[in-house]
Amino acid sequence: MTRMPAVSLAAVPTRRSRTIDIATEMEKRGFAGIYCPSLGDCMALCQSIAHVTNEIHFGTAIQPIYYRHPVELARTSAFIQEVSNGRFHLGIGVSHGPVYNRYKLSVGKPLSDTRQYVEDMRAAEKETGPLPPITLATLRSKMLDLALEISDGAVWANGSRSYMPEQLGAISQAKRDAGFFVGDMIPTVISDDEKAAAAVNRKTLTGYVSLPNYRNYWRAAGYVEEMDAIEKAIEGKEFDKIPSLMSDKWLSDNTLYGPVSKVREGVEAWFDAGISTPILVPSSANGGQMVAIEELFAAFA
Repeated sequence: MTRMPAVSLAAVPTRRSRTIDIATEMEKRGFAGIYCPSLGDCMALCQSIAHVTNEIHFGTAIQPIYYRHPVELARTSAFIQEVSNGRFHLGIGVSHGPVYNRYKLSVGKPLSDTRQYVEDMRAAEKETGPLPPITLATLRSKMLDLALEISDGAVWANGSRSYMPEQLGAISQAKRDAGFFVGDMIPTVISDDEKAAAAVNRKTLTGYVSLPNYRNYWRAAGYVEEMDAIEKAIEGKEFDKIPSLMSDKWLSDNTLYGPVSKVREGVEAWFDAGISTPILVPSSANGGQMVAIEELFAAFA
């Protein structure tokens, strides 16, 4: 029997109420958790989830640290943690350069800024009340080392399954037994048309392969040829070539796509690779986000 994954859920304009209803349905269907990306207001969505669910664990996959003052985020986090009876996880991270530019944010060094941010949040705990577990958005090993030192978990986005055992070897069994969160956000498309499903995931990851830190991560994971070719295409402004440079091997290592049986087997493979909380990020080859969620529900019924 397939172990149940967690699911990524975002609330966007015009369907916020519907999204909250979906969260209650996810709890009824036995999914392992709900984790909200920075798309939309993930903290507001988590606050709503706290009120409409009773048992499911939930949290932010990434609340960018540069969006909110650490004391203000501590206040909101402590509130959600209290009203949810301890079911909330706060995932924080530094996000990416294009986001900083869009919002005209001044940023510093990811590792030192993250360390200081967590220190400032915890210093506010005497005022806010108990904070939830804090998870760091992780990609490369230095951030994982920081997560092991100062936080309660690590969550990847678009990680390579084959590379996970090497990175996760840094997490002791004692740390896991103590509740250290280990998650990965996995782009997922469920469709009998495997080619169409792969095309959707390639489109999803086009923005990520355009980021130098992600390309360097995938080089470390063994995909040097693919990343060098993509970098050359970017330098030459041949952006339309990028999807064709994402090899099937690379795509299958970072995402899930295809028929129900293949996706369910893939979830098991992620568990076996050491990810205790695979977080499926659903998209569809047949429609929008609501269609993708219905396909996910049917696949894990």
